[in-house]
Amino acid sequence: MSEASILVSGATGRTGGAAIDELLKMGRHVRAYVRSNDERAAALRARGVETAIGDFTDIDQIRAAMEGVSSMYFLHPIAPGIVEAAAYVAQAAKEAGVSAIVNMSQISARRESTSHAAQDHWISERVFDWSGVPTTHLRPTFFADWLIYPHFAQEIWARKKIEFPFENGRHAPISSDDQGRVIAHLLADPIGHEGKIYTLHGPVEMDHTQIAAAMSDVLGARIEYVPTSIDQFRHKMENLYNFPPFLVQHLVEVAQHYREGIFQGTNDVVEKITGTPALSVPAFIEKHRAAFA
Repeated sequence: MSEASILVSGATGRTGGAAIDELLKMGRHVRAYVRSNDERAAALRARGVETAIGDFTDIDQIRAAMEGVSSMYFLHPIAPGIVEAAAYVAQAAKEAGVSAIVNMSQISARRESTSHAAQDHWISERVFDWSGVPTTHLRPTFFADWLIYPHFAQEIWARKKIEFPFENGRHAPISSDDQGRVIAHLLADPIGHEGKIYTLHGPVEMDHTQIAAAMSDVLGARIEYVPTSIDQFRHKMENLYNFPPFLVQHLVEVAQHYREGIFQGTNDVVEKITGTPALSVPAFIEKHRAAFA
């Protein structure tokens, strides 16, 4: 395996993929940690990205992928196993002499969280801290990408309604592209960011009535926000989207956390780290207009 300087997990996902895009623009040598040697891995190699095959359940695979690596992006899906995965990654990083980890957490990560996933993210943060491997934790608010995920975007466009259980809560949507740029800059130049926890927000805090109005202006069609109950949202996730139970439990609990203000706030962390401001909701919808075709 040839030497690589930066290891990116979640390489075929939104934040990992965006981080790779930015790192390649910087001229950095990137290795992607992927679960299977499929067409997506081949597409990465065609762009000059080295691939290492494995998952987070095998410490030997992780350790092999870290050989010659200076920094790593750790991303685990909203699924059971993140605490064990964090322990494996931290131990492998110590053995390999990795000098920096960027850990994707979430804004609702708290000791007392009623979401199993959010509490697991908090514990995983502590695992990295205990390990002694310099780690930067990222805690994004709700992604702007929620609006363009296929199961949501298709429904929004067909019904001309945003039907989420968030009442009048507010947040500043942050795009996965902006997060990827932050991740890339932290991986490429981690000095000064060790041990920091950064919450990631977009530039403008909005409620969903304002988000619907912004979407309407860009798309040229009237879209309204119609709040639903948390029970209605749970039923839709279980019976229409067929989400796994662990994910459903998480989303149900964070919907309540959202109502309580856990996701509020805005800052300029994206601009300070990358030199470019985060996308606004109108700019994000314009960029991803095709999702509503």
